[in-house]
Amino acid sequence: MKIERTVFFISDGTGITAGALGQLLAHFPQTNFKQVRAPFTDSIPKIEEAKQRILIAKAADGMRPVVIMSLGNKEHRALLKEADAYFIDLFNTFIDPLGVELAQEPLTGKGIAHGVMGANYHERMEAINFTLTHDDGMTHGGLADAQVILIGVSRCGKTPTSIYLAMQFGIKAANYPLIPEDFERNNLPEVLSQYTDKLFGLTIKPERLHSVRSERRPDSFYASLDNCRSEIAIAERLMKAANVPCADSTSRSIEELSAIILQKIRQPVK
Repeated sequence: MKIERTVFFISDGTGITAGALGQLLAHFPQTNFKQVRAPFTDSIPKIEEAKQRILIAKAADGMRPVVIMSLGNKEHRALLKEADAYFIDLFNTFIDPLGVELAQEPLTGKGIAHGVMGANYHERMEAINFTLTHDDGMTHGGLADAQVILIGVSRCGKTPTSIYLAMQFGIKAANYPLIPEDFERNNLPEVLSQYTDKLFGLTIKPERLHSVRSERRPDSFYASLDNCRSEIAIAERLMKAANVPCADSTSRSIEELSAIILQKIRQPVK
């Protein structure tokens, strides 16, 4: 049985940086974290409101909440820490010690970290728009601009991986499903023949695919285990024949898949 625990993400800006720190919680799967976000907490009244919410959460859970905070104002930080919680403080833990090492006073204005991390914001937005437009083979136009084209059977994880590549790294990622017509022709889609250097395949274990498809279309031929086995076997054979690099998505997170893909296509992380 999982432990229930409230976690607050408190920031004087958008909360993106605090949210990124929240990835640390993934290391504790035995705890079910109820997430509460409080962006733009940039005044004393808002700090006091956050303290009250922490107090209420502690009373409801019977244990102190976790607070992941990104507040540049030292007074606001000290005031918030009067609440009974476990604090993960971006500035106290990372920024201030680095300032001591560099013998420099760090900037503490709100949005500073996001501004640095988001230096390629417009490139990432362009990549996201490209990826959404080229999801699931919706259009063939502009494929020449793709940095990677993910292929694989339906529901093997192409879309979430493509979107993650775009959002996190600014990679223009298209994805294209392999469908029964491709299996009957025993060849990859003709439209992809001129982009073989951009192709990357995803595969998946038949049992996992059967489970995923059954949630969408239960008791269908599409979701049947025999059909899943057949489609995966043919897709893997087609990708191997075309020398398309491939990764198994069955037990890998999109972060792991993206790292493998970036390494294969040799794209620098932005």
